[in-house]
Amino acid sequence: MNNIEIYYFSGTGNSLHVAKELQKRIPGTVLKPIVSLLKNDVIKTQGKTVGFVFPIYLTLVPYPVRCLLKKIDLTSADYIFTAATRIGTFTFADIYFRRMLKKKGKKLNSFFLLNMASNSPTGLRPTPGDKNWVNDISKEKIDELEQVVQKELDLIKKAVLNRDNNPVKIPFTPFKNMFEKIMSSLIEVIKTEIKYHADSTCTSCGICERICPSGKIKIVDKKPVWQKNVRCFYCFACFNFCPEQSILVGNIYTEKKGRYHHPDVVLKEIEGQK
Repeated sequence: MNNIEIYYFSGTGNSLHVAKELQKRIPGTVLKPIVSLLKNDVIKTQGKTVGFVFPIYLTLVPYPVRCLLKKIDLTSADYIFTAATRIGTFTFADIYFRRMLKKKGKKLNSFFLLNMASNSPTGLRPTPGDKNWVNDISKEKIDELEQVVQKELDLIKKAVLNRDNNPVKIPFTPFKNMFEKIMSSLIEVIKTEIKYHADSTCTSCGICERICPSGKIKIVDKKPVWQKNVRCFYCFACFNFCPEQSILVGNIYTEKKGRYHHPDVVLKEIEGQK
């Protein structure tokens, strides 16, 4: 039995970076890419300590992580923690995890949040994208955030090894639980499409198809096609890893001034999640 397992999902590397850094700090840690496991009917943990590392999307837990939680058998686990990356946004992720784990007779022992650079100038908003987004992902700002993240990772390591319970206090209001259930119900049925397209600078390299964790992208007639019958994971990997910055978001973000992925995570690592 492994001492500790970390299940992770990452679109442009923030969460994978966190998972890798925790693996460096905690001996015996095994990393498990969530996307590669979703084809299995049952996912059975082996570790006594089980962690989940993922980004916050629209205040919620990403779709592939939600799918994992419905399937996973946590019999082996007697200590469970999460480390969620975000851009500083409010989140319901802690409530969702506690609710889902309770159904399995388990509890969430610790919940951590780490602020990191945004991988999206638009999110799912229909309004014009943030034209100043490239300023927010400058090397200086990324390095500044990383300094804080490294210190927080040391604290997470200590908490996990000590098996602390709730070392980070999450603000709670009487309405938060109700709002989480409403939001979670909506996200299960609403499949908002991000209107990606590739412009004339596309070289048909196929990176977007290779990297897409949901398999939504197919190269057809040397151009990427986002299939309508496949669910998007909203990870922005295709947008950010395109070497020509050819992938744009409808007419709401057509800038070609820069893209973001974590500087310590490469294409093959994101692609390898599948």
